[in-house]
Amino acid sequence: MRGSDREQGSMFSYVALEERILQDHPLRAMRTMVDEALRQLSRRFSSLYADGGRPSIPPERLLRALLLQILYSIRSERLLMEQLEYNLLFRRFVGLGIDDSVWVATVFTKNRDRLPQGEVAQEFFEAVLGQGRDQGLLSSEHFSVDGTLIEAWASQKSFRRKDRPDDGSDDDAGNPTVNFRGERRSNATHESTTDPDARLARKKGQTSHLAYMGHLLTENRNGLIVSAMLTQADGCAERVAALAMVEEVPGERRITLGGDRGFDTEEFVGGCRHRNVTPHVAQSTTNRASRIDARTLRHAGYEISQRKRNWIEECFAWMKTIGLMRKTRHKGTERVGWMFVFTAAVYNCPGTGY
Repeated sequence: MRGSDREQGSMFSYVALEERILQDHPLRAMRTMVDEALRQLSRRFSSLYADGGRPSIPPERLLRALLLQILYSIRSERLLMEQLEYNLLFRRFVGLGIDDSVWVATVFTKNRDRLPQGEVAQEFFEAVLGQGRDQGLLSSEHFSVDGTLIEAWASQKSFRRKDRPDDGSDDDAGNPTVNFRGERRSNATHESTTDPDARLARKKGQTSHLAYMGHLLTENRNGLIVSAMLTQADGCAERVAALAMVEEVPGERRITLGGDRGFDTEEFVGGCRHRNVTPHVAQSTTNRASRIDARTLRHAGYEISQRKRNWIEECFAWMKTIGLMRKTRHKGTERVGWMFVFTAAVYNCPGTGY
C-alpha cells in the first residue's frame, strides 16, 4: 500500500538524542579524545574568565564548535550556528540538547581576543599530541619539516606605499581603482592598509599575493604533526622556523630531519648539525655545491626520509582544502597563527588526517 505524504507534526519526541547518532560514528571517538584534551585545559579556562558575573557560554563548547567548523569546512560562524539549529549530530558533539538554544555568531567575535591570550590553541594541540604519544603513534627520532604560504584576507589594492598611504583614485571609496602598472612594489616600501602583518610573497612560477607563512614539523611514523607555527612570509622564514621547531623536540638523542631542496643551505645544514640533528634534506640541483655530502647519502635512512617527507604535503593539503586555511578568514599574525595551530590539532584527531 502506498504511504501517505501528509505531514503530521508532533509535540513531543520519545527518541533520545543519543539514540539518533550511529554508535560507530567517527565523531563519537573524536568527542572522547577532545573531551580528555579539554579537561586538561580546565585550569587555563578558569584563568581567562572573571570569578563573578553572568555565566558565559562554556569555552569547551566554543572550541568543539570551532572543531566542527574546520572538520566540515563551514565557511563562517553564522553558517555554523545555522547547522547547530537543526543538525543533531553537531548538537551532540558540541554538548547541546535537542531543546537547548543556540548562541549567536557574535559570541565567537567577542571571545576571539580572549582565547589567543591564553595560548589555548597551543595547549590543546599539545594535549591531543600527548594522547597520540601515549598510544605509541609518534616517532621520537625521525621528522620532516616544510612551510607553505597562507593567503591573507587582504586585497592587492590595500598594498600601498608607506609614505603615501592614501594614494590611488577616489572614484569609489569602498572599492577604489588602483593602477600598479610600472610601479615597483616591495615589502620595504609598501604595506597593506587592512592587514599590516601580511607580506607580499609568491611561489616559483606563480603570481605574488599578500600572505603568511605556515610551518609544520611532522614525525615519520604516522605522519602526525608534532609542531606548528605561523610567521610573516619572507625568504628565510622556512629555515628559521624549522630550526626553532627542532629545538622543541624532547630528548637529547640524535634525530633526523627531512626537507626539500630549499633547506639545502650552509646555514641551515650547519645549524642542524650544531643541534645534534642529521639533515636529510634533498640535494640542491643548482650550480652551487650541495651541503649534503656522502656521510649522509651513504645511509639507507636518507632514502627513507626522502620518501616519508612527502607526508607533510598531505598535512598542508588537508589544512587548506578541508581546514579552510588556503585563505585565512582572520587578520594579524596572532589570530591567523591561533587558527593555524588549532587546525593542526584538528588534523591530529582520529578519523581526520590519519
